[in-house]
Amino acid sequence: MDTNALINKEILLGFWKIHILHHAAEGPVVGQWMLQELQHHGYNVSPGTLYPLLKRLEKHGWLRSEVDSERGPKAPRRYYLTAAGHEVLDLVERQLGELQRELQTQVRKFPPK
Repeated sequence: MDTNALINKEILLGFWKIHILHHAAEGPVVGQWMLQELQHHGYNVSPGTLYPLLKRLEKHGWLRSEVDSERGPKAPRRYYLTAAGHEVLDLVERQLGELQRELQTQVRKFPPK
């Protein structure tokens, strides 16, 4: 596995999930828009990665989805954040704050060469 693929799988996948939950907290998200949004932030995510990820977040109960049945079988699925998803975001926000403080301290102790 190349370095970028390894970083995506082992580190950035969690960031993608946080972005999805964050945007779903702002309002419903649709897969195609979410792909573009993640790419805007520099993440190289394929539909083959994103859509199973959305399904997994829904299976965990952090998202719920709706489809406009009047638009037919290919209608976009809209994903909404659930109450459990809000709790996850609250936890992530606290943990990220702690990590950010720790990283800033580390940078001060060991400046780049």
